[in-house]
Amino acid sequence: MMCGAVAGQYGLSVLILDHAKAAGEKIRISGGGRCNFTNINCRPDNFISQNPHFCKSALAGFTPQDFIDQLDMAGIAWHEKTLGQLFCDGKAGQIIEMLLQACAFGRNKITLERKILDVKADQGGFCVLTSDARYTSRALVVACGGPSIPKMGASGFGYQIAQNFGLKVIPPCAALVPLIFDDAQKESTKALAGISAPVCVWVGKTKFKEAMLFTHRGLSGPAILQISSYWSPGDTIYIDLIPDQNVRALLQEARVQNPRQSPSGFLDDYLPKRLAQYMAHNTPYQRLADMNDAELDRFAAGVQSWALQPTGSEGYRTAEVTRGGVDTDALSSKTMQSKQVPGLYFIGEVVDVTGHLGGHNFQWAWASGVAAGNALGNQL
Repeated sequence: MMCGAVAGQYGLSVLILDHAKAAGEKIRISGGGRCNFTNINCRPDNFISQNPHFCKSALAGFTPQDFIDQLDMAGIAWHEKTLGQLFCDGKAGQIIEMLLQACAFGRNKITLERKILDVKADQGGFCVLTSDARYTSRALVVACGGPSIPKMGASGFGYQIAQNFGLKVIPPCAALVPLIFDDAQKESTKALAGISAPVCVWVGKTKFKEAMLFTHRGLSGPAILQISSYWSPGDTIYIDLIPDQNVRALLQEARVQNPRQSPSGFLDDYLPKRLAQYMAHNTPYQRLADMNDAELDRFAAGVQSWALQPTGSEGYRTAEVTRGGVDTDALSSKTMQSKQVPGLYFIGEVVDVTGHLGGHNFQWAWASGVAAGNALGNQL
């Protein structure tokens, strides 16, 4: 819709084909129904890609402030939550309506509930065959997203189109997704289900400091969703349950000031009670006074670099986005056009550009759509 609205304002004839019953369904369900539509701190380093520089041009060409200006002009009230995340005061449907009005202004035609059967080259342009019609065009924009949340009809169809035209696809996988444990680990941590705590979690050199939630299946919450985009099967994740504190120094002080305190009692001051008990249950000592320096070191390390190895993720069923996609080496970063197939464009999640949690993926959708829309207007 963003791309079509921009292209239509150049006077181009634009048809938007969508297999869904309603436009913008992923917008409608996002952010608890209020749509986390952008992030004021959105920068290229908030994105994952085989080419980390690819997103720079589009993001510079259409910034979070540019989208905010559109909301303000439409009279849509919004507010900032934590970490620069922006949400509608009202319902996400307001943004869908704003985009539909922009499409109407650009004289776009939107056709819903049309299953696309085939896409191919046709006399210097493109042919799209649907369940009830055949369409031809000079240019084709693929904005199919990825397979995350298949109950909404999401699929890898965009990747199929790319491959049919000879473009490489970086293997996709679920991202921004809860991680799960094996049966033994689930049994071990089942008493923690429902507990949330602010943590720092890392894989390799990548760290996130946000809330973590224990579930019956494993781990969730913003910190885990963030790290899941960097996690691969077999990787160990490390968790600091008391970030911004030197637990070893605090233990040393507590052993002097309150030597009869138990390890669990010490953790009660910093963690939810059930979690404190769990982290102390393997410690054979009843009092801090009974622990020597080496034992304090081990206890502190267990709390501030707790090592866990998930066995997998919940997959596309609950993943907010898909990592991977159409290889950016095949596209122009300024126009989103295929380098080898003139007139063929790929935008949004279908491209190998994946944002962090918190509005970054929507900003990439807006920015890449505007880049392609402007390119179409200037080239056709």
